[in-house]
Amino acid sequence: SPDFQARTQALLRDCLRESEKETQKMNFSKPKKLAVLLAAAVALLAVSVSAALFLTPADVAARLEDDPLAAAFQSDDAVALNETAASGDYTFTLLGMVSGEDLSALPAEYNGETVRDRTYAVFTVARTDGTPLTEQPNLSYSPLVAGYHVSAVNGWTLGATCQSFVEDGVAYYLFDTQNLEMFADHTVYFAIYEGSVPDPALFPTAEDGTISLAEGVTGALFTLPLDAEKADPAAAEAFVQSTGLEFISGGEAVGPENDAALREN
Repeated sequence: SPDFQARTQALLRDCLRESEKETQKMNFSKPKKLAVLLAAAVALLAVSVSAALFLTPADVAARLEDDPLAAAFQSDDAVALNETAASGDYTFTLLGMVSGEDLSALPAEYNGETVRDRTYAVFTVARTDGTPLTEQPNLSYSPLVAGYHVSAVNGWTLGATCQSFVEDGVAYYLFDTQNLEMFADHTVYFAIYEGSVPDPALFPTAEDGTISLAEGVTGALFTLPLDAEKADPAAAEAFVQSTGLEFISGGEAVGPENDAALREN
């Protein structure tokens, strides 16, 4: 309810007054104790409101009639993220992710082959001013990997798919792509943005390979917490070579035929 925070803070003050009657020694002053308790209350409120505001990743999978994936999002292998970023008119929230083989009732196909080893991520888009959405905004979404050209490793080359729906004014997305754990020894990003296929104009790459979102582009660039022990450099290298755009030179993608010259530089 609108006055929930005020009522909670009042209750905390009452509890504090009661606790002052006890003869307990503390390492900080009364005003600081009140500030600490109120700060804790606000943090708890933020988490509670966020949890109440959105469906869970398992709920989203269930809404899309993928019960096996809903179960996977409730397993110990799933990672709860709940990371939020605001840009332009929108607030983006990356709720959670899970990776593995045969997690979904609907395995994806890419280039005529079934790809069962996938990474799944659930995110939301809402209007920052609270105006309910009635349809999905015109956005793109893609993984990106530091050290690789954004044209070589992205949602298009990784055979990504996405399902979405709008509920209670919030757009929900279930995104899946070829398993990203093979890149886990690199920084792996998840981008939600206004634009088309990733290119250096949208995602500038620094000399050390780190990727950023171009200034003025509406969107968010989240970092995925992948387990580095699950990295498969050989598989990652084979995938990147298959794109024909393996290396970065001065911000430009070059093919394997230029490998020797690049390494000399």
